[in-house]
Amino acid sequence: MKVVVLCSGGMDSVTALYWARQRHMVNAAVSFDYGSKHNPQELPFAAEHAAKLGVRHETVPLRFMDRLFASNLLASGGGIPDGHYAAASMKQTVVPFRNAIMLSIATGFAESIGAEGLVIAAHSGDHVIYPDCREAFMRAMGDAMRLGTYAGLQLLRPFIAMNKGEIATLGARLGVDFARTWSCYKGGAVHCGTCGTCVERREAFVQAGLADPTVYASTAPLPPKPRATLTADDAKGRG
Repeated sequence: MKVVVLCSGGMDSVTALYWARQRHMVNAAVSFDYGSKHNPQELPFAAEHAAKLGVRHETVPLRFMDRLFASNLLASGGGIPDGHYAAASMKQTVVPFRNAIMLSIATGFAESIGAEGLVIAAHSGDHVIYPDCREAFMRAMGDAMRLGTYAGLQLLRPFIAMNKGEIATLGARLGVDFARTWSCYKGGAVHCGTCGTCVERREAFVQAGLADPTVYASTAPLPPKPRATLTADDAKGRG
């Protein structure tokens, strides 16, 4: 299948790019510059991996989101919270309806260049905090993409039931250089090591039994995972 991969430059999306390259014909990788604090750090890695694989790379500017949307993830927002990725405080980093906006644009682009599918790296760890990463949303969005295009564009979400440790394991097997990926939401010179995305990244390498190649400003002990606050029905979008 001819596909377009959404690739931010993070661990998950870069692994998705390598996964897609092995199984499909990748027409392009697409990134979005939407004004997040960490866009300047992560986007060059997306371009780097696309170039390494010989894949066309496009960056779409969406800076209106930084001006109009409320989220601490954006440059216009407040501070990025420290703590566990699954903590309630991480809701401050939700960018409203972000995946729907990006998938809509990527769908138009994909059909325009003759692709038949879109690949997104949403995974099970995202379900607690981000409603537009849950399978019910992905299923509905996939239906809209299929029904709204002549190509019947498919939405592929190969990691939707995987955790980040499993993605790290897969990426290592596919030859991903994780040192050339970015996770930290704070967007500093190096990964902070304490924000939710850094904690999730550090946990992933532990879960996968892999050496972590990342330089962190802090390697303080990892915080405990909060008690689950999301039911199975919530994760599937029925709650």
